Amino acid sequence: MKKLSFIIALLITAHSFAQTKQTVTKSAVNYEIKNLGIKTTGKLGGLQADIIFDKANLATSTIEATIDVNTIDSDNAMRDNHLKAEDYFDVEHYPKIVMKSTAFKHRGGNNFVGNFNMTIKGKTKPVEVPFTYIESANAGLFKGSFKINRHDFGVGGKSMVLADEATVDLVVETSK
Repeated sequence: MKKLSFIIALLITAHSFAQTKQTVTKSAVNYEIKNLGIKTTGKLGGLQADIIFDKANLATSTIEATIDVNTIDSDNAMRDNHLKAEDYFDVEHYPKIVMKSTAFKHRGGNNFVGNFNMTIKGKTKPVEVPFTYIESANAGLFKGSFKINRHDFGVGGKSMVLADEATVDLVVETSK
């Protein structure tokens, strides 16, 4: 009986170690929001992530990512400084945006949906992120797009010229 218990424990342990941590090798985080009815775009850099994603074992897959809000780049230095100010992202007090996965679902083929808790300016809200995941022997490619309401996170105050909803596009390449 002890031998059987040991073998079962060994198999469970081996399976949990089979999950491969992926390292981010390249990323692009872009956003789009309307300001005065005009599409305004920008990007954020400094993505860091702990990714353990196995499309065959979603229950044990996890992603935790942060992005450095100080890297915001809207191609306009004056606007970037305004976005870093207290009424927008308040980077002095909240320099990072954090996303932590809570669950993943397979939607068929290379299509998945991730449920995440997103924290911006100290406020955490659930966000659903549809994405594709393509893997090769040594690499993975995540591509996703989702919308957030800036009011949920206290970004931008009660501006009447800035749209409530922003679209975020992600492309993350990883090595295994």
